[in-house]
Amino acid sequence: MATPNQCIAAMARLNLSSSMARRPTAAAASTIPRITLSTPAVTTRIPPTIAQQQLRWKSAGTRVMQAREREKEKLKKKRRQLRFKEYKYAAPSKEEQFSLCDAMRYLRAAEVGRPPAWSTYELSLKIRTTKNGPVLRDRIRLPYPVKNDTRIAVICKEGSGAMHEARTAGAVAFGEDSLFAIIKDNANKLPFNRLICHVDSEPALKKAGLGRILGPKGLMPSIKTNTITRSVISMMHEMVGAENYRERVGTIRMPIGNIQFTPKQLSENIKILIGSVKNGIEILEDKARKDLVEVVLTSSQGPGFPLSGLTTSTDPKVTPAHLSTAM
Repeated sequence: MATPNQCIAAMARLNLSSSMARRPTAAAASTIPRITLSTPAVTTRIPPTIAQQQLRWKSAGTRVMQAREREKEKLKKKRRQLRFKEYKYAAPSKEEQFSLCDAMRYLRAAEVGRPPAWSTYELSLKIRTTKNGPVLRDRIRLPYPVKNDTRIAVICKEGSGAMHEARTAGAVAFGEDSLFAIIKDNANKLPFNRLICHVDSEPALKKAGLGRILGPKGLMPSIKTNTITRSVISMMHEMVGAENYRERVGTIRMPIGNIQFTPKQLSENIKILIGSVKNGIEILEDKARKDLVEVVLTSSQGPGFPLSGLTTSTDPKVTPAHLSTAM
C-alpha cells in the first residue's frame, strides 16, 4: 500500500502531464489564422502543484505548531514550579483550635509523672514561604527565660583585654589555642553551650578548622548569627537569658516556657516571639513573601494544639489560677 507522500507525488505527475497535453502543438499553431498570431501573447501562470502547496502549508503550519508547543511546555514548567515552590505542609490545619488555657490544661495532663524540670512548652510557627528563599533568624530575650544554664566560651587572644573581660563576665573557657584544644579533645562533651569569637581571633578560628565539630551543634561563630563581636562583655550580657531561633523548612520551633509557668508568663513569652517573627517578615518583605499561617503549642511528651489567639478557657470552671499551681 502506497504512503500518503507517494500518492501526492503521483497526483502531481498526472496534473503535469494533463497540462502539457492541453498545450497547442506547432502543427496546430500553423493552422491558426495570422490575425490571431499578431495578437499580443498572454503569459499564463501555471498554478502550483498540490504537492508544492501542501509542502508550503505543511512547513508554515509546522513552525506555528512548534512555537505553540514551546509556549505550552513553558507554561507547564512554570505551573509545575509554582506548585512545588512552597512547602506543602506550611498551611493551616483543619483541626480544632484551642485557647491558651485549654492547651496548657491538656499538655499539663500529658506531662504528669515526669519531673517538672524536664518538661517544657514548645511553640511551633508555621510559615508560608518559598523554597530556597531567605530564612528568618534572630536572637530574642524572653521576659521569663526557659533555661538558666547558659555556659559561654570566648575565643580571644591570650592575655588580651578581651580575655580579661571574658574572665570577669564569668566565661567557662577562653583563649585561642587552649580553647581549640579543649574543643578537639572533648568534641562529644563540650563544657559550654554558647561560643563567642572576638574579631581579632577570627582568622585563627578559620585556620583551626573546627567547622565539622561546631557546625552540627550550631556553635560555629559567624557574622550571620551575630556571635563575632568587638565587645565581649556586652555580647555575654546579651546572651544570658536569650534564645536563638531559625526558620527550618518553613517552620520555627523554640522552647517557650517551663511546664510550671503560669498562663500570664507563657502568654508574654509567646507575644514576644510572634512579634519578633512578624518584624522579621516585614524586613524580608521586599525579598520574599512570607506569611505566618498557624501557631501550635506542644510540650516534651504532649501532642500539638493549634492556638486560636484567646487566653481564657472555654470551660468556665477552669481559671488561670488552676494552671498556676505546681503539678
